[in-house]
Amino acid sequence: MSRCRPAFYAALLMLVALFAFAPRAQAAAPPTFTVGWSVYAGWNPYFYMQKSGILKKWADKYGVVIKVQRFDYAASLDSFVAKNIDACTMTNMEALDMPAAAGVDSTAIVMGDYSNGNDAVLTRNGLTFDKLSGHKVMLVQKTVSEYLLERGMVMNGQQAKLNTLKLINTSDSDIAPAFLNNKGNEAVVTWKPLVSQILEDKSVHSIFDSSKIPGEILDLLVVQTSVLQRPDGSGERFAKAITGAWYETMSQMAGGPQQLAALKGSAAASSDTLESYKEQLKTTALFATPKAATEFTTSPTLKQKMELVRQFCFTHGLLGKGIKSVDDVSIAYPDGSVQGRKDRVRLRFDAKYMQAAMQGKL
Repeated sequence: MSRCRPAFYAALLMLVALFAFAPRAQAAAPPTFTVGWSVYAGWNPYFYMQKSGILKKWADKYGVVIKVQRFDYAASLDSFVAKNIDACTMTNMEALDMPAAAGVDSTAIVMGDYSNGNDAVLTRNGLTFDKLSGHKVMLVQKTVSEYLLERGMVMNGQQAKLNTLKLINTSDSDIAPAFLNNKGNEAVVTWKPLVSQILEDKSVHSIFDSSKIPGEILDLLVVQTSVLQRPDGSGERFAKAITGAWYETMSQMAGGPQQLAALKGSAAASSDTLESYKEQLKTTALFATPKAATEFTTSPTLKQKMELVRQFCFTHGLLGKGIKSVDDVSIAYPDGSVQGRKDRVRLRFDAKYMQAAMQGKL
């Protein structure tokens, strides 16, 4: 025994030395997810959510990293379609005519709000719908601005003149100064805060807004379905984290000691004053609680509104090349029902994360 001890201790010391100098195994980096957002009253809270630390708190809880990135609206949709970002704020219509039309399967996990006056058709020189024929109209094409313009024309008996309008595609970052700096531009369709900026010119008036079509322009958080279905479960954890962060942010905005900071922080996302941002929120029908969001997402009303939107997209050739029927780009709902062919689902509404928030299970 005594002769073995020196050899044993020498071997032990060698092992200790090897472990001491061996490179330490690096812990696997947590998966990272990127959310694209653009300036809009109902989406500005994503900016505050990140700045305040709410987002990091929830991301840490679920072992993920979440980044939020600001885009011009059309650019955010392009990035989502290209799968350069994992999730994106967008309207129900753009979810259909951009990712779904491009064959990208996506899932709406947060029903944020509906526009209740935020989107508007604005004109100069007393132009009304019956006088718009032949005039240029500035807007971001293939978005809800085009939808709102058509709904306004139809509801004012001018459907036959739709083809006489001259649509001028203009980015949301350029549209307000371009319209205001050229008095020759007589009509524009856009959303707040841009609407509020343009209406500071007292020669401009609103002739139609989204309060006339409540629930038709919905503002969503949409995630790549492939992200949610990742085998390691990281996509599910991301969805839970971003939903939890969203409703904590909504809770702060609704009242309590953090309300002022939450409102100011959201206003800062678009360099707005607190007063201006509050004015924008008055025309934003926020589903501020997970209960309200869940109830709307699981209601027959959502299907009714989406029927109008999908028919518009098909009629205008926005559902993609070679699409012969409106049913070739389908929508699935939380109750398992599908509008369109069941083998062609490209947009899904999933209420389970909102329901988990409602039940306190996030």
